[in-house]
Amino acid sequence: MNPYSFKLYASASELPEPWDQLAATNVFLSSNYFRVLQESAPTNMTCHFIGLFDGEELIGIALSQFLDLNQLESFGERDQCMKTYVRNFVFRNFASHVLFIGNNMLTGQNAFLLLRDCDITQALRTIHKATEALEDLFRSKGKPLHIITYKDFESGEIALFDTPEFKPFYRFSTQPNMTFHMRKDWNSVADYVASLHKKYRDQYKRANKKAQGIQKRPLALEDILSNEQRIYELYFHVAKNAPFNTFFLEKNHFSAFKRLFGNQFLFYGYFLDGKMIGFNTMIKNGNSLDTYFLGYDETLQREKMLYLNMLYDMIAYGIENHYEVIIFSRTALEIKSSVGALPVKTYGLIRHRNGLINRFMSRIFPLMEPEVIWQERSPFQTAHANVAVMPSPDSNENPFVAGFDAKGCNE
Repeated sequence: MNPYSFKLYASASELPEPWDQLAATNVFLSSNYFRVLQESAPTNMTCHFIGLFDGEELIGIALSQFLDLNQLESFGERDQCMKTYVRNFVFRNFASHVLFIGNNMLTGQNAFLLLRDCDITQALRTIHKATEALEDLFRSKGKPLHIITYKDFESGEIALFDTPEFKPFYRFSTQPNMTFHMRKDWNSVADYVASLHKKYRDQYKRANKKAQGIQKRPLALEDILSNEQRIYELYFHVAKNAPFNTFFLEKNHFSAFKRLFGNQFLFYGYFLDGKMIGFNTMIKNGNSLDTYFLGYDETLQREKMLYLNMLYDMIAYGIENHYEVIIFSRTALEIKSSVGALPVKTYGLIRHRNGLINRFMSRIFPLMEPEVIWQERSPFQTAHANVAVMPSPDSNENPFVAGFDAKGCNE
């Protein structure tokens, strides 16, 4: 018999008091971040927050996101080919109502955290029961679920789902999470550049030269508000031209984030002749610096090597402020690899509620998430050290624990 129970919350104001104690190691499961989602989540997204209880004690926290893909005008307009049309047809007709356990706006294990001494198998079973309750809830609203998916887990984490409840789920792997680990001998950007092979030192120097004339500065809340329309234009251009999208941010997303998180949310604008031509964002998340959304003017991107310069700027910030790791997430794998990011393979679970479709999920999934072919780079003169190791599934360590030791499990 499962000793645990769950409770669903639709508002961050309803969360029990100990919630943020469990979320201390992952800002993306905190009540403050949930307030950001409440105020500025994509219009096709509905969030619920799941509390796991042992009697009256809160022993776990989780996030669910329901996406209604029928509300999107476009899934992304970069790739116009037959595979894209097939994928879009599949989503429109057979997969438009998707429930994520985790955060579809981020890469990494931002699904849940548990107390160290809890029974992880029973906790996962309880989360599974919570998804069944959410399925009933959305069905009652006329939005029956097509797909339930859990994301993004590393190898030691995904192995813990080997229970009967998750047997119908297809296990998949998508693009890796690109992570940049700091070296102990880097005290400045010059140390980082010196550790690169000549080819990549030259790349850094070329990008730096191309950026001459661009002014980069941090933006306070009032600056973000006064530039909100331009910020959204730059973001939307990048998002719309991505190969695939399941949501688009609201215009007030960045100002809401800044207002609720203050200096924990970093927003850097890039200006040329007084006009904003790009921006990037980062979130301080314990010992990790998590990169967030960005935008740029496509007409200047190549000429000024804007994206590459943003990566170097984020690395510089991480070194100067003594972070252990920068989470660059997925997409743009090769260019991130060229600056020193390493791929971490992630896994997920997916189940279609139609049994016949689910039986052929191994064939259908590649249409939904086409494989990305890329070449990993080796920019450093010596092998990169100080890489965090994920606990194995038979380790005594619980990789989902809510404590400072669990930070390596987050995105």
